[in-house]
Amino acid sequence: MGSDPQFAKYPDLTLAQHIFSLANSPATAQPTSLNYLQNALKQHKMAPLYRHLAHPTEGVLNSVGESTAQPVTAPQKPAARRASLVSSNLLPPKRPVPSGILPWDESLYEELKADNEKELEEFQKEEEEAEEKAGETEVQAARSKRADFWARVGDKDKAIDAFEKVFDKTGPLGTKIDIVLAIIRIGLFFNDKAFVKKQVDRASILVESGGDWDRRNRLKAYKGLHLLTARSYNLAAPLLLDSLSTFTSYELCSYSSLVVYAVLAGSLSLKRVDFKAKVVDAPEIKAILGAGDEKADEEMKDVSASTAERASGLVNVAALGSGPAVESQTEAPVDVSSLARLVKSLYSGDYRNFFLSLATVEENFLTQDRYLYEHRAWFVREMRLRGYQQLLQSYRVVGLTTMAQAFGVSVDFLDRDLAKFIAAGRVSCTIDRVQGTIETTRSDDKNKQYADVVKQGDGLITKLQKYGQAVRLRGSERA
Repeated sequence: MGSDPQFAKYPDLTLAQHIFSLANSPATAQPTSLNYLQNALKQHKMAPLYRHLAHPTEGVLNSVGESTAQPVTAPQKPAARRASLVSSNLLPPKRPVPSGILPWDESLYEELKADNEKELEEFQKEEEEAEEKAGETEVQAARSKRADFWARVGDKDKAIDAFEKVFDKTGPLGTKIDIVLAIIRIGLFFNDKAFVKKQVDRASILVESGGDWDRRNRLKAYKGLHLLTARSYNLAAPLLLDSLSTFTSYELCSYSSLVVYAVLAGSLSLKRVDFKAKVVDAPEIKAILGAGDEKADEEMKDVSASTAERASGLVNVAALGSGPAVESQTEAPVDVSSLARLVKSLYSGDYRNFFLSLATVEENFLTQDRYLYEHRAWFVREMRLRGYQQLLQSYRVVGLTTMAQAFGVSVDFLDRDLAKFIAAGRVSCTIDRVQGTIETTRSDDKNKQYADVVKQGDGLITKLQKYGQAVRLRGSERA
């Protein structure tokens, strides 16, 4: 079957991002996502997904009784909403969905369903003919078409079941890895984190047993994105950053999206030296965010000018968390200069602009991307903590007012915000509101190392004493 990736076309993760945007974006941005969704439903004959989204009693995007295919009658008591037949987390968590975003059309659903049944009959006929007249390779080809079909129309359970049947009958290791990667994308489409974790571990075992170089690199991007959705930024950052130079998983997300994910994860989790080498000076990241030349200082002051100079650094936010952009899509790209300013201001210690950029990044990226949305508040809090820690580690004592002015916030806000981190043991300092100072308390590393050695030594002596007693007892028994 060759070494080229298989089963890489479906599911379309761009569609999952547009479904998320329908419930999360402002009303002015919804028509674009709605148009994309409606075109995809019709083009790919996605009857199961249409039912999951728009059915009057089971659809996650539709209120009870919302329908355009039935005539208006006297008001009736609405039927109780039943749980959806497909387990998914396509919509933003803990966020009310506006009613009637995607109207239910019974005739359209029946038309799509009839087309699906016709395709399935063709697949069944092809498989039966292959069993009678051809070999196992042709039979597997027919089964693979059926699995790809279920992934295309958006039926999670049937797609996974079909891929598992193909997996069981597959011999080549590369094809098995491709099947598991397709299953991972199905889990990502429906945002099933627990399921994705199991499949990522499964793919890792297969790759370690002899996977080729390309599939190892592809899995690295898959694993990094999964860890990002699971809030493990410290583990995701190395994988995402390493994937930048060898990225080929365009079925997973666009390259610009990967850069954004890698920058966010690296900014939060990497130490300063690694942050400089792998994020600030990384050529792959500079290609998207813009090079840090002599005009970098002017970029901090004039956003509009920097936007014009770095047109190549524009990213379509609707494409984040999705595959390659559809050619017919004409959404205006979104400026990533706020992300570039976040990186530069954090490294250079320009904390006022760091906070301003962080707020813009939250608005433009964290709240708009389906993978980042759930952890946006946590990310902003952890980035504030990183800024506080970076400034405080340079001083023994710093004025409360001085630090507040450096971050561009009020003294009361800084006091409340910093107090939370101090109480949680995240920042080693004390606040003196009477004197208006913040005093850092650094632990003595040498004393700590000495205490650790003494503690470990005591434990070792205790174990040796128990071992000696056991040996003496056994010796007396032999005598």
